[in-house]
Amino acid sequence: MPPSPGNSPRPGAGSGPGSGPGTGRPAAQWQLDPPYGARTVLAILVVFVFLVVSGRHTEIDRMFYMLGEAAGNVVGLNESSQVVKGTAQIARSMFPIRISEVTEISRIENFDPENLPPLARIETEEVEITQVNPVTLALERTTQTRTVLYQPVGYLMHVLRKMLETIEIALWATLFSIILSVPLAYYSSANYSPNRLAYGLARGVVSMFRAIPELISAMFLVLAFGFGPIAGILALAIHSAGFLGKFYAEDIENADKGPQEALRAVGVSKVSTLRYAVLPQVLPQYVAYNMYILDRNVRMATVIGIVGAGGIGQELKGRYDMFDYGHVATILLMIFLTVFLLDQIAGRIRAKLI
Repeated sequence: MPPSPGNSPRPGAGSGPGSGPGTGRPAAQWQLDPPYGARTVLAILVVFVFLVVSGRHTEIDRMFYMLGEAAGNVVGLNESSQVVKGTAQIARSMFPIRISEVTEISRIENFDPENLPPLARIETEEVEITQVNPVTLALERTTQTRTVLYQPVGYLMHVLRKMLETIEIALWATLFSIILSVPLAYYSSANYSPNRLAYGLARGVVSMFRAIPELISAMFLVLAFGFGPIAGILALAIHSAGFLGKFYAEDIENADKGPQEALRAVGVSKVSTLRYAVLPQVLPQYVAYNMYILDRNVRMATVIGIVGAGGIGQELKGRYDMFDYGHVATILLMIFLTVFLLDQIAGRIRAKLI
């Protein structure tokens, strides 16, 4: 086998007919090029220095120190750890989760004791309250009796309704993002865009949509449309269209050129070529993209709800501000179960299309 340019013999090594075992001359010695060079070493050093400097700015060193301190506390090497204390406090506050709801009857408008919600009952309980003595102006703790409406699964049903609204927001946002991203993907594809101007404009719009975080756009859309799900749907749709437009376009550009060239050779239009030569190739991946965006929109709908854009996020923010961590745990568990179920559904749909 002749030596290739990358596997040239070392200088001075014998390679003629008189070399080899039994001739007294050394056999040909082969040498592979090193897997790295000076540029690779320099690039690694630059990246290492950048990570060290950036790590100091972002307190990565402190993070590792605190994690090590927590690990030492767990195995008994040190007595205290801020991370362990904080985690334990969260666990004590959030568990057990709370699915019941207790509402003072005096705060229920038009309360009808003859028409109670399912499984609900009226109870009387004693509560301690702190109030100011009008004579001494000192804080005093007193016990009062109040009548309440106790619903064993009342809060769980409330969270389910809010979660349903969140899913609806995510579904509409995903639908609008798909509709918006289809023309953007067509004009963002280098091999289908009619000219460079349309290509550049489409790419710019896709980049702009991705660059605007949902939370920021939701804040402005709330001012325009008011509090409610409309602002959340539009904020998620705009941001998601940026991602889908980019993913769709890249898959169109990377699709197998053979079927496309065959159809174009017989005079098929660009749109028909997309339909019959490209779409069958990219459809399973498009379904995966869409399901991922739906999954992401469900999670992000909980975030934009904090600024009043509908969904369960507003409920989560309110309970967190009231330090009602038992109810917060119920909301987080519901979000997890919803995302998990969506992931299972997406996997089954994609498996049938592949």
